[in-house]
Amino acid sequence: MRWEEVREQFPDEWVVCEALALRSEDGYCFIDEVAVIDRFDDSKVAMKRYYELHREKPNREYGFFHTSRVTLQLREKWAGVRGPR
Repeated sequence: MRWEEVREQFPDEWVVCEALALRSEDGYCFIDEVAVIDRFDDSKVAMKRYYELHREKPNREYGFFHTSRVTLQLREKWAGVRGPR
């Protein structure tokens, strides 16, 4: 489902999603397609559900977002490993 469709179907709600299609541009990650897993009125409950899913399947790309967001644009964070000095 595209984010625009999610926003129309679940206005003013918190949604827990799995990212199905994403791309990287200029240090940002853009999520183009998601699968909505759950929806909530309360951000704390949505965050709890997100953590449950992440613990069950840590290799999947889950997130929770409020549908008031126009785009799903996230700043990329890179974690590196330092080599020998």
